[in-house]
Amino acid sequence: MTDPTPLLRVRELNAWYGEGHALHGIDLDVHEGETVTLLGRNGVGKTTTLRAIMGIIRKRTGSVSFAGRNMMQVPLHRTAHAGMGFVPEERGIFASLSVDENLHLPPVVAKGGMSVKEIYRLFPNLEERRHSPGTKLSGGEQQMLAIARILRTGARLLLLDEPTEGLAPVIVQRIGEVLVTLKKRGMTILLVEQNFRFASKVADRFYVIDHGRVIDDFDAGQLPDRMGRLHEALGV
Repeated sequence: MTDPTPLLRVRELNAWYGEGHALHGIDLDVHEGETVTLLGRNGVGKTTTLRAIMGIIRKRTGSVSFAGRNMMQVPLHRTAHAGMGFVPEERGIFASLSVDENLHLPPVVAKGGMSVKEIYRLFPNLEERRHSPGTKLSGGEQQMLAIARILRTGARLLLLDEPTEGLAPVIVQRIGEVLVTLKKRGMTILLVEQNFRFASKVADRFYVIDHGRVIDDFDAGQLPDRMGRLHEALGV
């Protein structure tokens, strides 16, 4: 049974890119230990939701509460120290540094972060490439490294933006296995994903976003009853 108090609580979240109003009152909860997926077509506001939650988009209104703390006035460079880790779609690794150097660079912000040894057990591919620079890694290896870097920090909440985009099926399967393993370790995950089949295998709950609004939310057990509406919203 999950704690009735969400680890992440978002209410009436609005966000703007310049004069463009991108989010129109997003409400969502993520409880500790859950994996929650944001579903929706391209351009409907999923990535913007993650960026607004993290504070990367500063022109925003509403409420973002993490572990009981109001995050709306927290400077971006302090967000990670609060325990929120973000893996953007572009991954954000240091391309000129080796895998090992990338893993040793992030600061540890809280207890409970994984050691490099533990990470190599979780990602054997990375151990094999530990001396390779980021530029020499495949797209899948870069994605694994981007996730691994956050796991070093001790973050309590992992925000993942399209982690399977453009990856080979075997790598997609491996990332799914990693997310299941992280969930078993108690990690809380908020995931943006276009690959509905992938999302359906790893998520506990879903929010469907369209035009910057949540138009549906349901848990994994309700998935069969939602397939008709999902087909309309996502084209799945």
